[in-house]
Amino acid sequence: MVAHVATVAFLGLEARAVEVQVQIAGGLPKFLIVGLPDKAVGESRERVHAALAAIGLSLPPKRITVNLSPADLPKEGSHYDLPIALGLLAAMGAIDAETLAGYVAVGELALDGRIAPSPGVLLAALHASSVGLGLVCPESQGSEAAWAGDVEVIAAPDLITLINHMRGTAVLTPPRPGTADPPTRTLDLGQVKGQETAKRALEIAAAGGHNLLMIGPPGAGKSLLAACLPGILPELTPSEALEVSMIASVAGELKDGRLIRTRPFRAPHHSASMPALVGGGLKVRPGEASLAHLGVLFLDELPEFQRGALDSLRQPLETGTVQVARANAHVTFPARVQLVAAMNPCDRVAFLLPGVRASLRARKPDRLRDAGDDLPAQLRRRRRDLGLLQKDVAKRLGVGVDTLIKWEKGRCLPPPAFYPAIIRFLGREPWAAPTTAAEEVRAERLRRGLSIKQAARAARVDEATFANWERARRGTARQSGMKMRTFLGRAAGQGAS
Repeated sequence: MVAHVATVAFLGLEARAVEVQVQIAGGLPKFLIVGLPDKAVGESRERVHAALAAIGLSLPPKRITVNLSPADLPKEGSHYDLPIALGLLAAMGAIDAETLAGYVAVGELALDGRIAPSPGVLLAALHASSVGLGLVCPESQGSEAAWAGDVEVIAAPDLITLINHMRGTAVLTPPRPGTADPPTRTLDLGQVKGQETAKRALEIAAAGGHNLLMIGPPGAGKSLLAACLPGILPELTPSEALEVSMIASVAGELKDGRLIRTRPFRAPHHSASMPALVGGGLKVRPGEASLAHLGVLFLDELPEFQRGALDSLRQPLETGTVQVARANAHVTFPARVQLVAAMNPCDRVAFLLPGVRASLRARKPDRLRDAGDDLPAQLRRRRRDLGLLQKDVAKRLGVGVDTLIKWEKGRCLPPPAFYPAIIRFLGREPWAAPTTAAEEVRAERLRRGLSIKQAARAARVDEATFANWERARRGTARQSGMKMRTFLGRAAGQGAS
């Protein structure tokens, strides 16, 4: 005989129908569970065996096979304990198989036969309602399942009570829906003293659903302001409250079967990983972005978060969903959140803030000059200041218009021979004041309009030695150093830095 019990598998916020098929056949005693079970499902046979023994039933010394159909769908979680136990009871004739066929069963079994709560009961109840079946669930989650509406819910505390209900000897009272959480307003903008500009920005963000970045010194009230944002957002509608509660049910965070009426506020630590923020992991669970669905996701100390974790939030912010890809399934969680981030200003970029003076602690390398101070920008700015056309400047420099355009766009650098004319046109040298001997050598060479080969001949050294001067190579011989000073026009008594 094969007994059939209906249950569900959770993929995101979707409950997929799963049929538990139990067969007790002749052969060597063995208990097998097949159908892509994970480790928690595979361990069900030990919990089920102990729970049945606790109520005075022992498994027959035969070959027991439990198939979770469809076999290609991964089965995760401990909520398969109860349907497996009910299937065994039906196969053993302890309960009526036809009566059992009208219910979807979810729940974890304790070793003493108690039915322990498991995540996702609300989703299972909604699925049972959609297919016209009842639901068997733990007693502590009966009020949660009753929110599904027109569905018969059997909420039993233990196996023996459930068996008596199925036999009609002790009928259980149907559970009533849990009370909805009253809207709480623990924090209010009225508690914030000062910060009128920040309050106004918070109100605008709440009205328009905008994301918000707050930059300020420690103790300025950024975290308090962020925590006040849910208090000025509108209350959840009934459909929104059900959607938020479904996510909490899957995550196992729905308390006492109460629907969530307040908008979520999640503030993960800056050490949170990418799966913790967007969901995933070995057993796919909703992340902080999904748990903050229709609410506020607050990222304090924003620069301290891992770059990969922050990049993973881009798609949820754009599409409002999180898609977790697996080799055999794709799981989708909703994640329409309002992102609020806070950070402290950096002393290196404090000039971005009005009225704050910044001082760099190190000399900026020549290669990292501010944009706009390079030669192409100087040529463009000087030409515009003088009100000249490109052809007029090209004539002054002795080049073609196409060549000047390439110089102004930075596509190529002028040859050294043109630098004397460029210096005369700009009225100054187009580089920062030299601070090292290598920079002085290069500047002197360009002032004269010499290539490295020509400059080496003028300094009476070989090209490699002159190139080493510009590269600031160590170990310059004394005679070579004297030639460098001669090239720079220094007195013999002065040393090169």
